[in-house]
Amino acid sequence: MTAQSRPPTVLDFPCEGLLFDNDGVLVDSDHGVDRAWSQWARDRDLPPEQVTAMVHGRRSADTVALLVADPKERPAALAAIDRLEVQAAVTTTALPGALHFLESLPRDRWAVVTSGVTVLARARLTAAGLPTPPVLITADEVSHGKPAPDGYRMAAEKLGFAPARTVVFEDSTAGAEAGAAAGATVIGVGQRGLATDATIVVRDLRGLTWHDGVLGLAAADLLRC
Repeated sequence: MTAQSRPPTVLDFPCEGLLFDNDGVLVDSDHGVDRAWSQWARDRDLPPEQVTAMVHGRRSADTVALLVADPKERPAALAAIDRLEVQAAVTTTALPGALHFLESLPRDRWAVVTSGVTVLARARLTAAGLPTPPVLITADEVSHGKPAPDGYRMAAEKLGFAPARTVVFEDSTAGAEAGAAAGATVIGVGQRGLATDATIVVRDLRGLTWHDGVLGLAAADLLRC
């Protein structure tokens, strides 16, 4: 389909690369996250509700550092939550529109940037039936997690584009801040996306198109615009 033959769009964004957060954007892992972190919290006599409310968009290592006072205890605590999350990854499902949109994109145009460790990210993508990303940036590969821009900058570099020529899809405040700090255009996703500073928020990835360097939101369900 040529640019001339595309249906008229409400919003068009020139962009060369598309950078996706994983959890809350491509996959629904909320059940597994709540189950794993609630168990982890109970094992440490912490209130599960308080713990689960603070984990979205943040590396598990960063959350553990906030909740485990003794640095000597953190490696074991981190290993425990990573194990619990991988075990719970089987409950992960694809979010609406994710599979269709990813399969419509050329392989050299998109990447996934997640706060999860590599084994967890791959387990969730596999459980959800989504394709393996051509570029996958995980918590293992960056010195500073979201809201630092490291992951999104690295993904853009690996795709071969300046961050300013990319669009980031995020559902968390930390992730949206990371995308903006990297210099990308940020589009919020889902109800959690409404809590970010993203000017545009879509309900999910249904209705999105990308052709010839232009992202179109013609048929997207816009929560904020």
